[in-house]
Amino acid sequence: MGIRRAPRNSRYDCGMAARSPDVTISLALQGGGAHGAFTWGVLDRLLEEGSLDFDGISATSSGAMNACALTQGWLDGGREGAREMLAALWETVGQQASLMRWAFASPAGAATERILLGLTRYFTPQEMNPLGINPVKNIAASLFDFDRIRGQSPFKLFIAATRVRDGRLKLFENADLSLDALIASTCLPQLFAPVEIDGETYWDGGYAGNPAIEPLVYRCDAETIACVLVQPIERAQPPATAREIGERITELSFSTTFIRELETLQTAQNMLAKNFPLTALGRRLKKIEIQMIEPGESLDSYSAKTKLNTRTAFLRELRDLGRERAQAWLDARRG
Repeated sequence: MGIRRAPRNSRYDCGMAARSPDVTISLALQGGGAHGAFTWGVLDRLLEEGSLDFDGISATSSGAMNACALTQGWLDGGREGAREMLAALWETVGQQASLMRWAFASPAGAATERILLGLTRYFTPQEMNPLGINPVKNIAASLFDFDRIRGQSPFKLFIAATRVRDGRLKLFENADLSLDALIASTCLPQLFAPVEIDGETYWDGGYAGNPAIEPLVYRCDAETIACVLVQPIERAQPPATAREIGERITELSFSTTFIRELETLQTAQNMLAKNFPLTALGRRLKKIEIQMIEPGESLDSYSAKTKLNTRTAFLRELRDLGRERAQAWLDARRG
């Protein structure tokens, strides 16, 4: 399994052989609140490549919002429709208020934000938000036709949520994708009440798979899996302050399952390289190449709290960064 990303190197990088520009890939879209606008930019640039097609999409949280926008837009108008819907999603996010938006908009925004985040340690979402206001749900309901997505999606969709009862990963696939399933994938337990579906309650999918790689390996056909990340797998320097320690703990809680999947797949490929008799599954595993598109150092200076920053200018800044990183990935493939 070739696992690579450009330009930063790590122990996961395995190099990449030259490939034809006409290729089908699967997408794994990481979640990360407003930082999902980085993924908007990546997808916007990839959609400009007419020779690049998509097979499966595994996505979590804000990555799941991007996956639904891509799918809905594609159904409405092909590649250009997908680009327009992604833009509509994030422009709408930037225009509408969220539970945190008032904090950023006020003169004492940073201080108010810290107070509100601190309150989540002592009060449940039901106590802080008794009316169950969820701007993300309203946005998704206004933009996405889940009946069409379930019945006509050109992509195999896998939307991740975490089952509260036992912490297991739940993947909502095409046939059972719904507004509630999408909102379950985005449900941060500090801010929103858990989402109940068929008698089970769910939280944000990032705790169990951010994103989940397994369905793209075993239930899709594309040999290249492009993982669009909104935070780097590795950080060059250890956290030095109390805030940095807290932020790194949060990052790790949302990335350890993803890293474990990468290591498991790499171990399987290393074993297959030792001339074991190959089954059909073994041959597929041997061919799969996992590649990374990530912001790298570019987002290191941003606090974890910027994941709640939905100002339009900030979202567009992340979009532009995503387009740059996607271009670098395309250049590496052509190289």
